[in-house]
Amino acid sequence: MKRYVIVISLFVLTTQLYAQTKAKQATPSKSKAPTVKIVADKEPEKPILVIDGIGIYKDEFEAIFKKNNPKNSVIDRKALDEYAELFVNFKLKVREAEKAGLDTLTSFKEELKGYRRQLAQPYLMDKDVNDKLIQEAYDRSKTDVKASHVLIKLNPEPSPKDTLEAYNKAIMVRDKAVKGENFSNLARQFSTDPSAAQNGGDLGYFTSMMMVYPFESAAYNTAVGQISMPIRTKYGYHIIKVEDKRSARGQVRVAHVVVRVPAERDSTVVSTTKDADGKDVNTSKTIKIAINKNDKEDLEALKKINEIADKVAKGEDFADLAQKFSDDRTSGRSGGQLAWFGTGRMVPEFESVAFDLKDIGDVSKPFRTSFGYHIIKLLDRKGVQSFDEVKGDLKMKIQRDSRAQISRDVVINRVKKESNFNEDSKAYAELLSKIDTSYISGKWNVEKAKSLNKYLFSIGNTSFAQQDLATYLADNQSKQTNKEATVESLVRTAYTGFQEDKIIAFEDSKLEEKYKDFRLLMQEYRDGILLFEITDENVWSKALEDTTGLREFYNANVKNYMWDQRVDATIFKAKDDKVAKSTIKLIEKLKKKGTYSVENVTKEINEKSALDLQTENGLYAKGENELVDGVEWKEGLSPKKEVNSQIVFISINKVLPPQPKAINEAKGTITADYQTYLEKQWLEKLRSKYKVDIDRDVLYSIQ
Repeated sequence: MKRYVIVISLFVLTTQLYAQTKAKQATPSKSKAPTVKIVADKEPEKPILVIDGIGIYKDEFEAIFKKNNPKNSVIDRKALDEYAELFVNFKLKVREAEKAGLDTLTSFKEELKGYRRQLAQPYLMDKDVNDKLIQEAYDRSKTDVKASHVLIKLNPEPSPKDTLEAYNKAIMVRDKAVKGENFSNLARQFSTDPSAAQNGGDLGYFTSMMMVYPFESAAYNTAVGQISMPIRTKYGYHIIKVEDKRSARGQVRVAHVVVRVPAERDSTVVSTTKDADGKDVNTSKTIKIAINKNDKEDLEALKKINEIADKVAKGEDFADLAQKFSDDRTSGRSGGQLAWFGTGRMVPEFESVAFDLKDIGDVSKPFRTSFGYHIIKLLDRKGVQSFDEVKGDLKMKIQRDSRAQISRDVVINRVKKESNFNEDSKAYAELLSKIDTSYISGKWNVEKAKSLNKYLFSIGNTSFAQQDLATYLADNQSKQTNKEATVESLVRTAYTGFQEDKIIAFEDSKLEEKYKDFRLLMQEYRDGILLFEITDENVWSKALEDTTGLREFYNANVKNYMWDQRVDATIFKAKDDKVAKSTIKLIEKLKKKGTYSVENVTKEINEKSALDLQTENGLYAKGENELVDGVEWKEGLSPKKEVNSQIVFISINKVLPPQPKAINEAKGTITADYQTYLEKQWLEKLRSKYKVDIDRDVLYSIQ
C-alpha cells in the first residue's frame, strides 16, 4: 500500500515539468471519440479522453482531479486544462506499460491482488456495525472491571447433550452463588479454568478488548456485586461475579530493575511512594505474600535488589544500574524502560506498584512478583486517550477480534437477501449420510460421495453442488483430539464456514460493479503499479545505471553545478586568551620555519591537556559556518574573539573563486536533474507515439 501512495503522488510530481513548460507539441485537439460507455437506459457516455483508441471516462478523471485538489479550490477551465495535461502524461505512461505487457506479468497480478484484498475488507464488513463496535470498545475502555468467574468447559464441537449438561451445571453453580455461597470456593470446586485452584477465579481488573467479546459484554453489563447468567464463549459457559468497577487509570511508562528468583516462590510485596512533604508512605494496596526466609536464593536476590535501591537513593543513574544489574536483559539494554501499559497488562503486583507511584521520577521500594524482586521508576503517565487518537487502533483490533464476525454476519445476511440465496436441506442431509466416523480421524475418502452431485445452495446465478462441499470437506479434514466430537457437529461447522466463504466471495466479485468508488480506487492502484514500473525502467533506474549518459548530461550543463566563492579555513578554539596567544605565536613561528601544519600546532599546544585547543578545518561557502562568515575572507589570521567562553580565531588558508563542482560533489542533484531530463524526453516521445483526443465539452462539465 505504501508504494501505491508514493506512485499516486508521483503522478503529479513527475509530470508537472511538462505542464509547466507547455510542451511544444500542439494541445490535443477536440475530436469525436471512437469509443463510448453504454449506461443502461441512458444515452451512450462520451469519454473525456481517448489515448491510442482507448476511452477514459469522466468519473475516473474527476475522482483523481478532486483527490489532488483542495475541496475549496476554484474549478475553472484553466485548472481543468492544466490538470488534463498532467492526466494525459499519466495515462500515456500507463498505456506504454500496457503495450510493454507489464499488466500481464504474474508479479503485477499478484501485487494488484494483494492490494485488492486490503481495499475490499471495508466493503465486506458492515460499516454501521463496525462504527458501533468501535464506539462501544472506546466507551468501555474508560472503565476497568474487576471480576471473578467459574468456567464450565465445553469442547469446540460439543454435542447437544454435552451443551445442555454444561449449561445446567453452570446454572447450578450460579444458584449456589446467588444463595450466598463463597464464590472463590465455588470456583475452586467447579471451575475448569486451571488457574482457579490458586486464584479462586479472580481475574483482577481488565478493560475493553482484553477478554473474548461475549465475556467482556457480560462483565460490563453486570452490576457490581451481581452474578451473571451463564455466558457462552468458545471456551464454554462462564458465571461471572463483578467485584468492582472504576474509572480507567490510563497508562504508565516505567523503567525497572529485576533480580530474578524462581517463579513458584512467593514473598512480601512492599511498595512505597512519597507524600506531599517528600516522606515515604506505604501504599494502601500493598499485596502481601508469605516469604520463605530460609530460602538462600530468595534472600540473596532480596539483598541484591536492596543494594541496587540504595545506589538509586544515593543518586546513581537508574538507567545505568538497569543496564549493569537487571536480569531482564531486553529492557536492561534500554535502561530498564518498558513499553506503555495499562490495566491488566502486567502481573497485578507490578501493575499496582507502578500506578501507585505519584510523580514522574519517583522510584518504588523493592517489591516481589512471581518473576523476582523489582524496583520501578515512573517515567511518564497519561490518561485515557481521545476517541480520535485510538479510533484507528481499535478498528484494527476489532478486525482481528471475534467481534468482527458480528459485522461479517450482517453482510452475509444482506447478501443472502439481495442475491436470492436458496438452500436444499435434503441434499445436505443426503451428503451427511455419506460421511462416517473416518471423518473424525481425518481419513474420510471423498469417493464415498462420488455418486452425489445435486444442487446444494445458490447465490445469484452461482450454484454449488454436493460434490463441491464433499471435496472441501475432504481437503480440509483433520484428526480431532476432542473425543466427544460428532460427525454431525464437525460437518455442520465446516459447511457453515464453506457457505459463508462462498457468499463473501460472491459479494467480493461484485464490488467493482456495486461500488463506483471501489472500482475507481482499483483503477488507481492498477495504473499506479504500472506507472511505477514503467517510470522506474525509463527514468529512475535508467538515470542511476546510465553513467555515460549522466556524465554527458553533466558536461552539457556544468554551469548549473557551480561552487560559489569558498575558503579553505581552519577554526581555532582556545581554552583561554593565554592559550590563544601561544597558539598564534606558534603558528607564526612554524610558518617562518616552513613546518606549519594544524597537526603540529595542536600536538604542541595540547601537550599538557587535550582540552586546551580544538580545531576544525574545511572548505566553507557563505552560510555554511557562522564563525567563518563572521571574518574577512582574506588569507591570514583573523582577530580573536570570545565565543561561548572560548577564544576563537580563524585562519583563512586560501580563497577559492567560483568553480564547477566535480560530478561526485553534486551526484544527487545531477542525477535528479538527469531524471527530469529523461522524463521530459520520454514524454515527448510518448506524445508523438500515441494519438490523444480530449473532449473539452466533457472536461468543462466538471463542477
